[in-house]
Amino acid sequence: MRCKHGVEALLTVLLIAPPLMAQRNQHPVLTEAQVEKIREAGIYPDERIKLYTRFVDEHIDTIKDLTARPRSMARAQKLDQALQDLASLMDELGSNLDQYGERKADLRKSLKGLSEAIPKWQEALKALPSEPLFDLSQKDAMDSSKDLADQATDMMKDQDAYFKLHKDEKGQDRAEPKPQ
Repeated sequence: MRCKHGVEALLTVLLIAPPLMAQRNQHPVLTEAQVEKIREAGIYPDERIKLYTRFVDEHIDTIKDLTARPRSMARAQKLDQALQDLASLMDELGSNLDQYGERKADLRKSLKGLSEAIPKWQEALKALPSEPLFDLSQKDAMDSSKDLADQATDMMKDQDAYFKLHKDEKGQDRAEPKPQ
């Protein structure tokens, strides 16, 4: 009986430990101040997309700064983490675009700025030197930027077509039901 409880305890520890380790190693991609700004802009889709665009720009600047430093293990690890954060942030931005697109929010202003920023981000990612310690993260960030570029382009076309037909809804934050 005692052996059975020991095995159960061991299995419990083995099942719980990996998720706890993963949680301990995770760090926030955005600062508390940035998260608060995103929250405040939550009901203003255009403003929220502009904020995400600005925060991705800041992450790109961090990556450029790290690239300029002399090669070292610490630099490569920081670049790897910064690239992972960048990919995560771009994916989060894409999720927000999905959500706001479904609401028929008029995002054309922020999509224009986003569409202009993405090629600069991609250029910065391509300019990174190839190093084995962050090659995979660099590829993931490039994939995220390509997905985001495709999404922004498609969404801009959809929005132009939608608001051409629904001129009275121009500038809205969400589609409101029409009174009957």
